Amino acid sequence: MRKKQYYLNYEGFDMIHEILSLVEKHEEWRGKQCLNLIPSENVMSPAVRGLLSSELGHRYTARDRFYMGTRFIDEIEQYGEETAKEVFRAETADLRPLSGHIADLIFLASFAKPNDIVMCVSPEGGGYPGLWKNGLAGLFSLKTMPFPFSKHNMNIKVEEAKEAIRQIKPKIMIFGASLITFPHPVKELAEVARENGAYVGFDGSHVMGLIAGEQFQDPLREGVHALFGSTHKTFFGPQGGIILADKEHGEVMKAKIFPTFVDNAHWNRIAALTLALAEMKNFGKAYAKQIVRNSKTLAKALRDYGFPVVCQHLGFTQSHQVLLEYGGYKQGRVIAEKLQLTNVIVDCGVRIGTCEVTRRGMKEEEMLKIAELIKRTVVDGEQPEEIKKDVAKLCAEYQKVEYCFKK
Repeated sequence: MRKKQYYLNYEGFDMIHEILSLVEKHEEWRGKQCLNLIPSENVMSPAVRGLLSSELGHRYTARDRFYMGTRFIDEIEQYGEETAKEVFRAETADLRPLSGHIADLIFLASFAKPNDIVMCVSPEGGGYPGLWKNGLAGLFSLKTMPFPFSKHNMNIKVEEAKEAIRQIKPKIMIFGASLITFPHPVKELAEVARENGAYVGFDGSHVMGLIAGEQFQDPLREGVHALFGSTHKTFFGPQGGIILADKEHGEVMKAKIFPTFVDNAHWNRIAALTLALAEMKNFGKAYAKQIVRNSKTLAKALRDYGFPVVCQHLGFTQSHQVLLEYGGYKQGRVIAEKLQLTNVIVDCGVRIGTCEVTRRGMKEEEMLKIAELIKRTVVDGEQPEEIKKDVAKLCAEYQKVEYCFKK
């Protein structure tokens, strides 16, 4: 019946109502009623979010100056690049990649040739699948080689990796991972890699905000040629990508981006990212410190309730992620679906992220409340409706975005 209404109503009222209603329902549920603990998501400030709907969203510009009327767009891009270089202490910056995945693609395409070896953390160790055989490595006909990795310590085995680098001589080496609780041993391995002819990158998609806030590690000072990744995880910008690099390698990548990998870079997104960079410059250290404190507090509380939190012997985590080990996604999905019934949102890897709740102003005391809510759901088996009421109450107290400019 509803489909017939679409055809009968030439004004499209029913269709408009349906679309707007779905968005409103999503915003009411996920934005106001849910406790979001997905580590690959964050929340933008109202000012940053507002720029996504600006007039810039209609416009084009290009490095070859084909389009007229771009002088303000060009100024915004320049301002953004300069701010990014300052925040990350980089010699070059580029905001045009449309995602972290595209930033990975640009790095590989700039420095790798078919049959070259790329060394990174394998998906089995928590590495990003998009870099592996079925992802970009396969697209570029690259051979993949995993870092020697310890799941017990959730990190690369340094001495074994040094030996592997000397023997294999990978052309590309990329640090970073989807499951990342501790800084990677960049300083220990980058020099060996460079001595053996490798281009060294760091996919900081998950920890970009912690790097900017100087609370994780500093890959560009530790020996990588380029830092790249997403801008919407611990970094609290719009969804998209960014590249930071030394001058030599950064200029190579910048020269290839247009028109090969990005044509229209979505200038409303770049304006929003520029403002988010300014927020990170002013509030990033306090924000990143609180993320790490929150993660440690939440991890300890969950451990005390009997949850299988990884790396207890190392203090659980130094990032935004708390990892629970349930032996795979099948059991992880069971846990995630139970939590979703109470409006506590996690992924099926049961990576629990503290970046969004921190941006909303939650601190250590709230992490104890969150741990209790998870325990009541998973361990005690309370009725979801009762827990959902307490989740809604907690969320209602933290609707404002912190660590941003106030009007």
